[in-house]
Amino acid sequence: MKNLQSIVNITVSAAFSFLIFNSSADVPESRIIGPIPVEDHPSTNSIYSASAIDLLGRGYLEEEYFIEGTANRYSSPELENAEILDDGHRYRSRLIVRRPETAANFNGIVIVEWINVTGGPDKDIDWWLSGDHFVRNGYAFVVVSAQQMGIDTMKEWSPERYDSLDATHDGMVSQDALSYDIFSAVAKSINRVGESSSNGDIDILGGLKAEQIIATGHSQSASRLAVYLNNVHPLEPMFDGVMVHGGGGRIRDDQDVKIFKIMAETDMRRRAASPQPNTDTFIQWEVAGTSHADYKFEVEYARVRQLREGLPLAEAVVRDPGCDIPPHSRIPFSDTMDAAYEHLVNWVRNDTIPPSAQPLQVARMMPRLKFSRDDQGNILGGIRLATHVIATAKNTGMNVGPNRFCGLYGSHEPFDDATISSLYPSHNVYVQAVREVVEQNLADGYILPYAAERTIREAEASDIGR
Repeated sequence: MKNLQSIVNITVSAAFSFLIFNSSADVPESRIIGPIPVEDHPSTNSIYSASAIDLLGRGYLEEEYFIEGTANRYSSPELENAEILDDGHRYRSRLIVRRPETAANFNGIVIVEWINVTGGPDKDIDWWLSGDHFVRNGYAFVVVSAQQMGIDTMKEWSPERYDSLDATHDGMVSQDALSYDIFSAVAKSINRVGESSSNGDIDILGGLKAEQIIATGHSQSASRLAVYLNNVHPLEPMFDGVMVHGGGGRIRDDQDVKIFKIMAETDMRRRAASPQPNTDTFIQWEVAGTSHADYKFEVEYARVRQLREGLPLAEAVVRDPGCDIPPHSRIPFSDTMDAAYEHLVNWVRNDTIPPSAQPLQVARMMPRLKFSRDDQGNILGGIRLATHVIATAKNTGMNVGPNRFCGLYGSHEPFDDATISSLYPSHNVYVQAVREVVEQNLADGYILPYAAERTIREAEASDIGR
């Protein structure tokens, strides 16, 4: 137990008592173990949630490590620094590192993803959406299993590999209270430029040095990142920037860390009525027609499951969740997210604030929020990609159905032939319209050049207007 500098409060419960400590505290020390030896899938002595991208073929390594140490529990005052409730809680968790094999191919940026555990399995969703972008541009990527639900799923899948993992101090700590220090400890283990591992310490980047360390997380993980930013991160800042994706409430903007919040249409149902303004350290984008878990999410999740079972990735099949409306928006949220990462890197490096974007349009606030939509039912406002503006379908972030996750999948309803013909009397008309929106998106900074080129190629190859 650390020496007490000031006791703020003492709370006694039937189970235990604890002390609240001075909030000035460093992230507790930890120890890295690994890399943990692996066998090829479908062996259960392999990496759970391994990437379905061909990393070796693109000059990348994927390695798994364990991390162990002690963690604090923290208070969570609204938009204020946390106080330490108690300390010394043991944990052992895991992380996956994906990195260029050589320093010459490393861009100096390390992304650290707080793995999502909604529904049970560890899901590195931001890697699923932007992994190709990261590999193309030489990023290193670290995924962190910070929550016990994901650990429990891994232990059930492979007791021989993961049975020693625990983020609850042998069941004494609940509600993932140790997750914040676990996440910080992983970031702290990454060597920055000018730093080196101590003798005997394991360098998870194999000699690569980070110029920037950026956190990311989707949905539930985004909400935990928001708490982390509001309460814990200010105590010993670990990250230069944070991508908060698809979740999280209001986030304090009085820190040096740059915070980029990027939201799908689905995510704004409960948040559009209380927008947070952009500042010098906080910016938010909202992408029209996109869903919390879109078609690309489902494709990549299917590929990961195929890999885990040792089955051909080309035979991956998107699940039918049984929603009332055909699910999964096809608007490519990831195109805008890739651009957002590049803006965040530049923001940290050069203090250049990313371009702003209009919010989604709201038709009515009370008593129940309603978005403005065009004659086809597609939402107005927000970042408007070509596949949304030059529409061939109704794509939304909304859905309902017996599956409890239907509300996250959004919808995709193709227009009938008559509607397509009335909108686009010729193929050239359609392609030129797509090209104009793409060029505007590119000029506005909402997509990157390769996404622009792909979108135009897809329009040219389509049958629309033929």
